[in-house]
Amino acid sequence: MNTSSMTISLRLKLPSKKRLEKLAERTGRSRSFLAMQAIDDYLDAQEWQVEGIRASLRSADAGRVVDHSRVAAWAASWGSKKEKAVPKPV
Repeated sequence: MNTSSMTISLRLKLPSKKRLEKLAERTGRSRSFLAMQAIDDYLDAQEWQVEGIRASLRSADAGRVVDHSRVAAWAASWGSKKEKAVPKPV
């Protein structure tokens, strides 16, 4: 893992800046550390979401889909004595 870093500048709304400063003080971490961690966490979540969407689109393009009416019927059966099995792609 490359541990080098670089400096960037960004604008924060004043309430966010104050929250960041308060959190830095309370945790004993620097504002830079907290901002870097927040950006890394955000990027991880966004990359995961985008890849999930892309994988789902590839599955749909390959024809691996479940008809909406079958999914709706399955969801409507939740909690009933006759709960349906998870519908499989056709």
